[in-house]
This record gives sequence, structure tokens and C-alpha cells, in this order.
Amino acid sequence: MGTCLGLDVGTTGAKAVLINGDGQVLSTATTEYPFATPHPLWAEQDPEVWWDATCQSFGQVLAQSGTAARQVAAVGLTGQMHGLVLLDQTGKVLRPCIMWNDQRTGEQCAAITEAMGLDNLLRITGNPALTGFTAPKILWVRDNEPKVYQRIAHILLPKDYIRYRLTGEFATDVSDASGMLLLDVGQRRWSPEIMRELKIPAEWLPAVHESPELTGKVTASAAADAGLAAGTPVVAGGGDQAAGAVGTGTVAQGILSVVLGTSGVVFAHSDHYRVEEQGRLHAFCHAVPGSWHLMGVTLAAGGSFRWYRDVLGSAEIQDAVSKGADPYEVLIEGAKAAPEGSEGLLFLPYLSGERTPYPDPYARGGFIGLSNRHGKGHLTRAVLEGITYSLKDCVGLMEAAGVPINEVRASGGGAKSPFWRQLMADIFNLEIITLDATDGAPFGAALLAAVGSGQFASVEEACAATIHIADRMEPEAESVGIYQDYYPIYQQLYSALKEINHTISHTVEAAQKKDLR
Repeated sequence: MGTCLGLDVGTTGAKAVLINGDGQVLSTATTEYPFATPHPLWAEQDPEVWWDATCQSFGQVLAQSGTAARQVAAVGLTGQMHGLVLLDQTGKVLRPCIMWNDQRTGEQCAAITEAMGLDNLLRITGNPALTGFTAPKILWVRDNEPKVYQRIAHILLPKDYIRYRLTGEFATDVSDASGMLLLDVGQRRWSPEIMRELKIPAEWLPAVHESPELTGKVTASAAADAGLAAGTPVVAGGGDQAAGAVGTGTVAQGILSVVLGTSGVVFAHSDHYRVEEQGRLHAFCHAVPGSWHLMGVTLAAGGSFRWYRDVLGSAEIQDAVSKGADPYEVLIEGAKAAPEGSEGLLFLPYLSGERTPYPDPYARGGFIGLSNRHGKGHLTRAVLEGITYSLKDCVGLMEAAGVPINEVRASGGGAKSPFWRQLMADIFNLEIITLDATDGAPFGAALLAAVGSGQFASVEEACAATIHIADRMEPEAESVGIYQDYYPIYQQLYSALKEINHTISHTVEAAQKKDLR
């Protein structure tokens, strides 16, 4: 059985993972790159940096493992979702990619909702019109850059631009396409109704494939740049969250995945297309053919803890440096001394606005309930509890939508902490499982490549053969009871503070606009 490559075209770097026929990781390599914020709320990236980083990362993993290019059976792609890459008739990039975290399209989102109707939009796409999605960005270019709009010949997502550079083919997969707000998610095809209403030509969009399907082969010119063998098959791959779910084996109904990274993602496999009635959960096609998934997102999960470390953890950082330890672990040691519930101190993790269950860019974070009894340990524990309460909001929406939850698989940087995993077990009142697979989305992309090249008969078979449980953590009854008292208080805080937080956000925006004049 041959080796397979997985590539994750991420927000800050391109990570390549090389696996053998048994799913063992032979080598990994990441090449970092920046993104630009030319105006408030904007986020853009030059697609050329993705290609340069891809070539470097491919070369590094092959060199590190001593693998010859001809030994690579197939390549799988994943990456940041929702980004808008525009090409002209010759394949030239027309402008920098408008990224997933760009927030400029509020007016276009409102226009799409008015044109389609929210209920109709949810029925077709499984999602409301959100500023991060691709369709509003297309309309923003139409409204603000008409000369660019007139030259559009092809629209691609970030990972699919790399596919184009590798193979010359214009293609995508159903999971990534689900985040464009142009796909009929239930039917797994582009929506003629939305395309007609938004006046987006169908010929602009790439062909849509299931994730393990072959979409092209590496060309001779691309092989020379990327260090691959000409003719190497490239499979469709998936959006980063769907590929990440493959990488954690979240490929059967009843399995819930919680990824504790910069953002927190709660992901559930579904055997049929289902939509949360208010659109508070994303409903997308899964990377497993013929299946779907629901997803909730806490925008600042690990990001909140990182902010806390950087702003309030200078003493712990210095202590960690002197001990050769991780500053996060030093902070967590202090949190262990504080009791469950942090003696009434609550933290709202809305440092970047929020996505689930409140799609609100003006939401704000905060400590609520401070008293002179509270010390540093209480503050740290409250941050971790607040993040986990926010994730529980997502879990609760899953349960209300009828998603069965038999086990929870935790991954990401935060899940490395036994303390935080126990916190999740107690607040969710569910067993928390960790796995021996740790490379997430690019590992999932490599598994999709293995399926596409015929090394496994299905995605499910690939996951069963390569992913294994490493640890289980059960909820503790006394702690569960304490959190069941505090969680309803946490749930009241968003509504209680919404108006004042919106006023604060609008006041800050107005001041920033004055400064720009």
C-alpha cells in the first residue's frame, strides 16, 4: 500500500501530513504565511503564498521521511472554508482572497436574506446568510469592485485553488461547497434557485464531487514545483472541519466531536439532512459520501485562554520560562485551587463576537460576579468554565435538534489538558474520549486520499483501521451538580447584556471611523 499526502491550506500556514498504508504519520511540515487587514473588519490573503507554502511543505515531508515522490499514491486537500478566490479567463488571480474571518459583507447578507427569505435560505442551504460565507463576498465585489467583477471567469475556495495549481482542474467537494451559501445542501448540488436570484453564472462555479472522489492528476509543470510525481491522483478532499472530523473518526451517527483550538467547534455526524429550526447550527454536507453534519462554533475558545495568558498571565509566563514549563499548565495549576463554579465568578468568551448560539458580531466578553473573594485562580478557572459553557450551548442545540450523542471525542490544543477534559465531562455531563490521532484536518485529508486511491473501501473503514481511543474521562457527580446550578445563570447573561454590548461596539466603531478621517 502506498503513502498518501494530506494538505491543510490553513489561515496562517500550509500543513502537510504524510501517512503510510496503515495510517501511521511518517512526517509533518508546516510553512507559515501572514494575512492582511487593510481596513477594519477586513481579512485578505494572496493565494500565491498558499502555493509557495504548499510546495515547501510537500518537499519537507518527503525529505524528512525519505519518501520518493513516485511512492505517493494520492493527495488529499483540505483548508480554510468560505474564502473567495476569483480568477479570470486565463486562470490569473484577480484580487486577494477575501477570507473566512472577513466581516465586511453585512449589507450583502441582509440583501440575500431579503431576496431569498430566511426560511427558504435555511431549507436550501441549511444556514442563514453570515458575513463569513462566500456568496455575500461575491456580491460585495459586484457592488464595490465592478471592474473586477466583470472579469470573473472562475470562483474557487482556498484549497481548490491549490487543486487548480496542481491539476489544472476546477473542482470542489460537497463539504467545502456547503459553506458558500450557493449549494443545495440536501441535494448535494449547486442551487439553481439561489444562482438565479443572485445572478451568479453557473459556469463560474467548479464541478462538485464527493470527498474521496478523484478530481485530477498532478501536471508535469506542477510536479516540478511541488516535488511530486506527474500523474499523482488528487482527490476532492473536504472543508477543514469535515476533514478534521474524518481525522477524529467522527463518521457515524452518535459520535460528537469537540475541537478546542483558537475557536471551539462542536461537530456531529448525521445520516440525513437536518436543519436547526432557527439556523443557529451550521448544516453542511459531510466528507463521508451520502451523509451530513451539524456544527456549532465558539469563535474564541482557546483564543480566550490565549488572550487571558497574554494580558493577565505575565507572572505565570515568567514562572514557566524559569521551569521550562508551558505557561498554560502553570495557569491551570492555579485554577485547580479554585472551587467548581469559581464562587460565582462567570466569564463570557465573546472576545470576537459570537457564532453559536448567538450569530452576533457585536457580542462582547466579560467577567461577571467579581468580588473581593476572587483571586487569580478563580479568574483562570472562570475563563475555562465560560468557554466550556459556551461549548455546552452548542451541545444543547445538537440534542434539541434530535442528534443522538453516544460519545464525545475531544481534540485540539485545549484537549491536551486533563483538567480541561474533566471540566468538559462535568459541564457536559458526558464521557470525554481522546484519540491517538492528533493531526486533525490534514490527517483526515490523507485518509480521504487513501480511500480515493483504493486502499480502503470507504471512509468509515479507513477511520476504523487507523484511529484508536487513547483515554476516557467520566463526569464526577458532585461537580456535575454544581455546574447544573451555574450554567442556567451563564445562559441568561448574553440576553441581559446584549443591548449594552451593542451600544459599546457601535460607540467604538464610530470612534474608529472618526480616527480614519
